Amino acid sequence: MFRLEALRPQQDDRLAFLKGFLRQPKDVGSVIPSSRFLERRMVRMAGVSRADSVIELGPGTGGTTRAILGAMPESATLLAVELDPMFADIVRGFDDRRLIVHQGSAEHLPELIGAHRLRAPKAILSGIPFSTMPVEVGVRIVEAIRDVLAPGGCFVAYQFRSAVADRARPVLGEPEASLELLNIPPMRVYRWRKR
Repeated sequence: MFRLEALRPQQDDRLAFLKGFLRQPKDVGSVIPSSRFLERRMVRMAGVSRADSVIELGPGTGGTTRAILGAMPESATLLAVELDPMFADIVRGFDDRRLIVHQGSAEHLPELIGAHRLRAPKAILSGIPFSTMPVEVGVRIVEAIRDVLAPGGCFVAYQFRSAVADRARPVLGEPEASLELLNIPPMRVYRWRKR
């Protein structure tokens, strides 16, 4: 059983996020974490409450991670993949047996799923900044998502710019798109469903 207090936002999340941005602005992509409205929209659009296996790409300081853990079934597993070692350490501090944190690149999703003996994910959520990474890295990440996502599963990503849609369209097809205005800055939210 996980502890509810482990899911509550910590006072220093925003400061940690800002420090991460100042250290590696290309890897973080924003100066503040996502709003709770954006987090809830992502979780709802991905169908997390019905997923037995979930992957989060770029958990940062863990705001969306908390929302995912709060919504997913007790028997589900969440693999959080974070490139930044400081952010990975923050998320590792969450007291929830369903959570696995991997510090590394999302390009290696097939290997990570195999190494942790996870089921094909029904939901993959991403906040990673596709607009600041090399195009070829973004395409490899999208291809890895396509390769591991369970049939009928959803990939949901948010971005300020359209880079994730630009990288994913040739691989995953046309996304559903919406706008979350209750976030600073407002974010585009994209969803693909695997046939």
